[in-house]
Amino acid sequence: MEKRIHLEKRGRKPADIKDLVLDNCRSTLIAGLTDEFVALEVLSLINVGLTSLKGFPKLPNLKKLELSDNRISGGLNLLHQSPQINHLNLSGNKIKDIDTIQPLKEFKNLKYLDLFNNEVTNVDNYKEKIFSLLPNLRYLDGFDKDDYEVEDTDDDEVNGNEDGDGEVNEEDSEDVSDEEEDGYLKGLAAVYQNNLEDESDEEDYVGEEEEEEGEEEEEEVDDYDYNIFELEQGKEQEAASQVRGKKRKHEDGESGN
Repeated sequence: MEKRIHLEKRGRKPADIKDLVLDNCRSTLIAGLTDEFVALEVLSLINVGLTSLKGFPKLPNLKKLELSDNRISGGLNLLHQSPQINHLNLSGNKIKDIDTIQPLKEFKNLKYLDLFNNEVTNVDNYKEKIFSLLPNLRYLDGFDKDDYEVEDTDDDEVNGNEDGDGEVNEEDSEDVSDEEEDGYLKGLAAVYQNNLEDESDEEDYVGEEEEEEGEEEEEEVDDYDYNIFELEQGKEQEAASQVRGKKRKHEDGESGN
């Protein structure tokens, strides 16, 4: 995770970074993410392999946190130093009961919560219990209390792009030089090189197996066609022999007469 964070910084100071995407960087714990990221508003840690939120830093401006497809089963109280969170995605984790959700009562700004594909969704009256526990919550698993799906017009708000006056702020784009961009891309490519090579080798191996199977099937078909051809040729020769035999008998008969 630390190497990935270094790459994503692209030479910027942690205090200047507002969005940080660390998806698929494989780590069971938070590592390399520090309190220096004071301006961070969006953090994505999808499919990292996290089993715990221990070490989660103080991120006072964090609004959107993506933690889907990990192995988190509890410890949501460790997010308490990021009180501005209004969008929290915990889908595809190991949360089993309502009690595990209790720490989220402290997040007064939480509007969007996703717990899809967690065992807790199988609890009786799950939806009613969550909305009762979190009265400020507007959307649970993408739907509101009346089962209306989240509207596109609300995406900016739950993503942390709406200010107190209800106006959507346009974030200033950060200029990145071509040299920095090239360096970042090369570094990111190196991080995934081994995985990509493994996948490529596997595909080549499977492709060779399929090609060999195809050749074997083609040979079997060719052998079958050849055998049929020989059988038909044999029948034709046999029929021709019978015709010649009959013709000889007929000629011999005429000669005898």
